[in-house]
Formats: sequence, structure tokens, C-alpha cells
Amino acid sequence: MSADSPTSGLVAFVGGGPGDPNLLTLRGAELLAKADAVVLDEELYGPLLKLCREGVEIASDDFVARAKNGQLVVRVCEGDPMLFSSITEEVAACAAAEVDFEIVPGVPPATAVLTYAGIPPATAVPEFRIVDAAQEQDWASHAACPGTLVIYNGIAEAVAIGKALISGGKPDTTPVAVSSGGTTTEQYTVVSSLGRLQADLKHAGFTEPALIVVGDVVGLRDKLSWFETKPLFGWRVLVPRTKEQSASLSEQLVSYGAVPEEVPTISVEPPRTPQQMDRAIKGLVTGRYEWVAFTSANAVKAVREKFEEYGLDARAFAGLKVAAVGDATARALVEFGVKPDLLPSGEQSSEGLVAEWPPYDSMLDPINRVLLPRADISTDTLVAGLTELGWECDDVTAYRTVRAAPPPAPVREAIKGGGFDAVLFTSSSTVRNLVGIAGKPHNVTVIAVIGPQTAKTAEEFGLRVDVMADKPSASALAAALSEYGAKQRQAALAAGDTPRKPSQNRRGARRRGVK
Repeated sequence: MSADSPTSGLVAFVGGGPGDPNLLTLRGAELLAKADAVVLDEELYGPLLKLCREGVEIASDDFVARAKNGQLVVRVCEGDPMLFSSITEEVAACAAAEVDFEIVPGVPPATAVLTYAGIPPATAVPEFRIVDAAQEQDWASHAACPGTLVIYNGIAEAVAIGKALISGGKPDTTPVAVSSGGTTTEQYTVVSSLGRLQADLKHAGFTEPALIVVGDVVGLRDKLSWFETKPLFGWRVLVPRTKEQSASLSEQLVSYGAVPEEVPTISVEPPRTPQQMDRAIKGLVTGRYEWVAFTSANAVKAVREKFEEYGLDARAFAGLKVAAVGDATARALVEFGVKPDLLPSGEQSSEGLVAEWPPYDSMLDPINRVLLPRADISTDTLVAGLTELGWECDDVTAYRTVRAAPPPAPVREAIKGGGFDAVLFTSSSTVRNLVGIAGKPHNVTVIAVIGPQTAKTAEEFGLRVDVMADKPSASALAAALSEYGAKQRQAALAAGDTPRKPSQNRRGARRRGVK
């Protein structure tokens, strides 16, 4: 039992919402962070586990007994636990055992899924009715509903429900929307009418959980759709970087509607022998250097780890000038407590840094030596440029980059078979390593590269380059891919076609689009 757990124990029934983990309530997140054990459907709500403390137990057994032993148990329920409740018996068991319990509401699919589909749950209509098709229903009475009808658990009988509503007096022209995978990047919505429902759902392949919405509000989707119209909505994007570098890039891709999949192609390892870095850190502390230049966030991390090993902190940089090759490296330095003195104002590269670097002046600079803690495969561009400016460089191997292990077989098959819609290459080494460990991406996959050198390497491997960042940063690369996706979508709509993901263009792909 954790120190934060109540001594009397508690079972918290937390509404997990409709699918998007970001829709969890603050109270739900607070309880998950303190939980000793969590009961949940990992397929649906696995992402919520990142909110839990380390060592939390994923349980499936008697949570009442756990609570009687003083544990805080969080039972994650679908949607809102009290809407078409499936927990009545579980709550009754807690009450019978005199175990404290709490019920935390969740965002109900009836409102959230519609909102994500661009359909207002209720406007000026006189009624908003939610029904569960799993229970026996009087469809004739529902046909008389003058407003919006939202139907849970009705996919298997959708056509029969539509006919029953028409028989009950609803016009066959009444708008209908069917949406599955609500609030996630798997959301898929078909707009139809009661009379056309059978034809429009024939090849849609809907499965539960899904919602059926009947009413005039469906007609507002064309104006209000915001989620499924994101530029990269549902695109499966391969991010071949180190794990440490992938997080912020993946977050940016998610904001464009993409589904990023991080496949490390490079593993960052310490130098084979530590003596060179040991001497460099000693020289840095004893005043051997005028400048320290960082060319990657990994270099910052390597120096920071050495500092911690010696009991040093950012104060050891006092009196030194610090340069960073770009924004990501600068952020890593700031997190370390060091503000860079020099950043390229133009191209974020070794060339850009050299272009901004001041020449050595014996009258202004007491020391003419620069420390360059870098990767073992770094180019000589920076050393050559600084040497020309009159500086002496200690080019030190701070870390090694080695090829990562191959990804699992399903990922390799998706790469070669066109299962990915796009791949982002952030360096020439990511191109070489991905092809080496997984094979060449399929020709339907959009190839996006960070700059000309990476494009050249991709072309050498026979890859067609579709997108290039306007400046060499991962953020600019993601933005460029988003712009490409937006243009593809606009072109399809202008031609009267349904926008499709690149992976849907491969032979044998399932042809399902969003209307």
C-alpha cells in the first residue's frame, strides 16, 4: 500500500470517457496517480496508465477485497459510469461489504463523439434523446422525437432501426450519421439518411463502439467538422529517431491528427573509453576553454551526465561562452540551467553556426580553444570552419551512435507493405539505418526529409522525396508534412473525391473514406 492510500481503502469508479485519454476528468487523473491497483480494459484505456505511479498493479481480481485491505483501487469504466450503467452490481458489492466507494463522472460519448464529428448534440431543437439499442425499445415513440436521437449499441441492427423509425413516421430523408472509434484518430463517420442507410453502410465495416445520430443537426457537420478534417487525420506516420528525440515530434504530429509510431533506428551509447570526456570536463572546469559548442541535445545530455558523475552542475559553465547549433539543442541547455550565448539566426546547422561565429581576436579572447563534445560520426564542417576563424578545437567523442535493433515483424511488414502513410527522416543516418534494419518504405508512403543532404541520401536508396522542410528542424519537418497533407485533402475535395490516406492507395487496401 502506498503512503498516499487511505487506510480504510477505497474503490473509485472513474469514467474513462469515450476514447481520447485527454478527455479524462481532473479528479479521475488525480485518483489514477494515487492508485495502488487499476482495473481497466487495456486495449481501450491503456494510455491512461501513464498517469499512474510507478509500480501500480493492473488488477482483474476482487477489488473489494483489495479495498478492505486498505488499497485505493481505481476501476476505469467506459464513458460515464452512470449513463447506461454497467457497474450497478459492482457498486452494490462495495456497499454490501461496507467498502467506501466513489463514482467519478466521465465525458459521455453521446456528446463527445458528436462534437468530434462536428455535429452539435443539441441546438434549438426541442428534444435531445439518448437510447440504448441493447435494451428493448419502442421505435415508434422514438420516431416521434422532434429533436435529436442518439442511439448506443445499435450498429448490428442499424438498418432495421432505420426501417422501424420510418415505419413509425420519420421521413426517409431524415439525416443520419454513424460514427465509430469516436474521439480517437480511428474515428470514422458516414453521413446518410434513413432511406439510404442500408446502401451507405453496406461496405463501411462499422464495429462497436459506435453511435447512430438521427436528426437535422447532422446537416451542420459540413460546417462544423474540425477533428476528422485535420490535415493528417488518421495518417500512420513513422518517426525513426532515438526515443529521447521522438516525444516532442510525436506530440506535434498528434496535433495534426496523425498517429505517430516511434521506431528507433539509432541507439545512443557512451564512448568506448571515458578518458577523453574525463579530460574535457576537467579542462572545462580549470579554464582550458573559451567556448563550448553543442551540436545536439544528445551532446548536452552526455555532458550533463558527466557533470552529475563528478558532482558538478551548470555553475561550472561560469565564465565560458556557450554555443548551440539549433533550437532543440538550446532547449536542452536551458533545461540544464545554461543559456546559450550564440545561436544561428539562419540555417540551424554546423554551417549556420560557423557563419555566426566570431573570428579569434587575441586582444579580446584570452584563450583560443573551443570544446566540441559530439557524436563519433560527426562531420568535420564545424572543426574546419572554426579553424579557419583562428580557433583551436578539441573535438571530443561525447557519445556513440549505433544502429538500433530491428523493429518487430509487423512493423517491418507495414514499412515494406505500405502500411505507413508517411515517414519522417531527420538525418541521413536515419535513412541508412531504417533501410538497414527494416527495408525500404513502400512507394505509396510519403517520404519527408529534413534537408537537402537527407534528400540526397534518400534518393541514393531509391526513395522518392515528397516533402522537404523549409529549415532543418524536426518541428519544421512535421509542419511541412501537415501542409502537404492539407493540400492533398483540398485537391481531393476540389475534384469531388473523398480524401484518402496514402496507405489507401496501395493495391488491396481497404477503401474507406470520410464523408
